[in-house]
Amino acid sequence: MPDWRTIFGHDAPYDEQRDGIETAIETARDDGFTVIEGACGTGKTMLALTAGLDLVRDPDSQYERVFVLTSVKQQLRQFETDLKTINANLPDDWKPISAMTLVGKADVCPYSRENAGDIDDETVYDRCEGLRERTRDLTGEGGAVTAQNLASQARSQQTGLADSGKRRSGASFLETAGEPTPYPPEMPEYNDVEYCPFYAQFLDDMPEDGDPIEAVPFDFDDMGLIEPADLVANSVQWGTCPHSMMGALLGHVEVVVGNYYHAFDPVTTATFTGALVDDSTFLVCDEAHMLEPRVRDLVSQSVGDSTLRDAESELTRVIQPVKFDDRDAKHTTADAELVRTELEDANVTLRELEDTRDFIRDLRDELDRRVTAHLEREHRGWKTNLTDLPDEEIPLRDPTVPQPDEISEWAADAGYDGGTWARAEAVGAIVARILNEAEDEDRERAALPAGRVLGEWYRNDHEEYFREIVLERTWNDREPDDSWRRAYNAQLAMQNCVPSGAIGEQLGEFGGGILMSATLEPLEIFEEVSGLGHLEADGRPVVERTFGLNFPESNRESFAVDAPKFTYDNRGAPGEETPERQVYADAIRDVARSPGNVLVGMPNYAEATWAAEHLRGVVDKPVLLDESSADEATEDLKDEFFGGESKVLVTSLRGTLTEGVDYRGDRLRAAVVCGVPIINTASPRTRAVRTAYERKFGDGFTYALTVPAVRKARQALGRVIRGSDERGIRVLVDSRYARESWDSVREFFPETEREEFQPVSPDMLSFGLERFWDRN
Repeated sequence: MPDWRTIFGHDAPYDEQRDGIETAIETARDDGFTVIEGACGTGKTMLALTAGLDLVRDPDSQYERVFVLTSVKQQLRQFETDLKTINANLPDDWKPISAMTLVGKADVCPYSRENAGDIDDETVYDRCEGLRERTRDLTGEGGAVTAQNLASQARSQQTGLADSGKRRSGASFLETAGEPTPYPPEMPEYNDVEYCPFYAQFLDDMPEDGDPIEAVPFDFDDMGLIEPADLVANSVQWGTCPHSMMGALLGHVEVVVGNYYHAFDPVTTATFTGALVDDSTFLVCDEAHMLEPRVRDLVSQSVGDSTLRDAESELTRVIQPVKFDDRDAKHTTADAELVRTELEDANVTLRELEDTRDFIRDLRDELDRRVTAHLEREHRGWKTNLTDLPDEEIPLRDPTVPQPDEISEWAADAGYDGGTWARAEAVGAIVARILNEAEDEDRERAALPAGRVLGEWYRNDHEEYFREIVLERTWNDREPDDSWRRAYNAQLAMQNCVPSGAIGEQLGEFGGGILMSATLEPLEIFEEVSGLGHLEADGRPVVERTFGLNFPESNRESFAVDAPKFTYDNRGAPGEETPERQVYADAIRDVARSPGNVLVGMPNYAEATWAAEHLRGVVDKPVLLDESSADEATEDLKDEFFGGESKVLVTSLRGTLTEGVDYRGDRLRAAVVCGVPIINTASPRTRAVRTAYERKFGDGFTYALTVPAVRKARQALGRVIRGSDERGIRVLVDSRYARESWDSVREFFPETEREEFQPVSPDMLSFGLERFWDRN
């Protein structure tokens, strides 16, 4: 058996890569995980792929595939690039590595891609599920037609159009990914029932034993990396469903590249990627410093007032036909018959539907009472000033004292017991099924997600979960002028404060793997909050490696400026000309005057605005300000920064431009970070997380706030030096970075970085900068 160097895509590995690959292989053979902090340039992507694929290609190994997770599109592209490099350099007698990138339905549905068949990015999920269900109903047991006949009918419609010379939407057939499909652009119908011909063809190709891989009509083994466009093109030539092909191929390619949803979202794993979650999978978690917050979001839940309103309406529409039928025995309707049949099949009673509807109605009344009371207390006269109301959190218990929340207590006092909460999900599921069948309409019903959250609200504990009402700014002209619902959507939100259990439990389902990032230190804290202790408790090894920058030190200079702490109490509000704020104004001015592009990272967007306004008066280059905005605006700003003359880009360290963005080459020559970007500690949710971490790990402030903030700062600095020929400046401004003290954060940097970021006084920064640029 050739060793891993046969798979490694380059001539020779770095020393760090060699150590990392061999460590990961050995650890995974013992069902363990390797935790790697590796600076840019240590080749983490190739390291992870090589280790995993060596195990997959080893006939004596348990591993059958590598499952890559990353939260950053740039990193996803890097994995794709490295896979192509590996395949291009394999021995001639080796089969190429088979791989596939997971994307959403909107990216692969032929109709959605071409805005045909009344399907677009917004409707594709609901339309797809409805069309699939109707296609199965038409062709299933007792159905009116076979799948083969449905696909053939759609093909014949296209053929007839071509023969007649008629053209619709500019073509007689649907075309996508550069390939013609055998079907027309319009959605076909059978006896006035719409169906999906691509899915019908997939069903026709499915063997009796139900193994989807047998329905794949093209040879994928020799394709190497199957990118989304490749998948679509190869599928539609055969008239079959690309998304179904993705699902069929999942367990049969050697590498699957996706995001955290695909492994940690309970709904996604239950309905799509569950086949990958087992001990034959080598897991790679890239950008693993984001694992904890990403999974916290995935396992936290909320339901909005508008969703509860729609759920109540849906329940009423299902209840009414049966109630009407009960009052008039001579009157029968198809709706009533359908409801009775579905309820009987699901073992759900009409009384349970009515109880759930009453519960949701009373819950909305209680929500209305609490929101109104909060606004009267905190924003007197709010009814005449709706446009100025801020986003708000209304805690339902003391964030620092785990105990039952006030909504749960209200429900118990109102006579709604645990059974009412628990059955809401089953009731929601049957309501959604009845309405989709009765109304022949493709969309997600509110009753199901509402019921799911209500069930979890009852089942989850009150120590690690924090419940609150979240008021999010919106605007709804249909609500009365004096209603808070005109300005807000209120959500009943349930925050998973400590996701380590959920992470560790899910990691334990995999055979082994690698968790890696440029900013994981302190590794012992990362392992605790990421649930790796659960694996060690089960006797599975967790091995650590830290690799620093391997580029010439002469190409970079790193400063930790011993300035007064950049906290609100010290600096004052933006606009106040305090002595402390002036120190920071001078520091960012000195760095911004460096040749080339400069990145300025501030603790929040308000401070970023102050810094940008100051710099526009003291530097000669354009100053760009990143504001909290939509992705498209951020992408435009990034493109403007990269193009043309040198500029300064000012942003929040909690934004999207300080990590996961490629500043390779001459795109960035200097970065300055002001302050430690700790999030708002007054937020009820933050206080609840801190309390839960204190109870779990002993030091809530450090674990929940300080360490994540330092990682944000380190991510911004990591944008500067991305290659061996690059030169640049990295500057941290705040005494907490510069010297040891009771609140110093130096200990949370790797030892190599602590040595590089030597403290300097504010008045010596300009001298150090000039000396470096004179040399370079």
